[in-house]
Amino acid sequence: MPEGDELAAALTVRLAHGPVSDVVGFAEQLSWALYRLDRKEYGDGLSSDQLLYTRAAVVAAGRAEYEGVLRDPQRFMPYANELIWAEALLYVPDNAYKRLTGDAWDRSTRYSYASYSNTAGWNDA
Repeated sequence: MPEGDELAAALTVRLAHGPVSDVVGFAEQLSWALYRLDRKEYGDGLSSDQLLYTRAAVVAAGRAEYEGVLRDPQRFMPYANELIWAEALLYVPDNAYKRLTGDAWDRSTRYSYASYSNTAGWNDA
């Protein structure tokens, strides 16, 4: 989605001005936000890529929308049904780090944003 690409590009430029700790902080916050949306009520029936890119679109939509989706999983449905994606958001930390340091970043974050990694979110209630 073009809006996701534009947001990712703007964030990359901003983070590439440093410091590295801002890039690390962004990566941690992004992974936490995506991890929290990795739940059965959001992704049942979606492929792992569809779920990941759709969760990224919710994050890209801003804090108010993100929090609204967390409170009401039905708000996630338009993203899933219309395949609204923001895949480019996932690469912001890597791209910003590369621009800032000239090196590739083999990062790991406290939480995995990979689909289905939040095992508690996929347990049947």
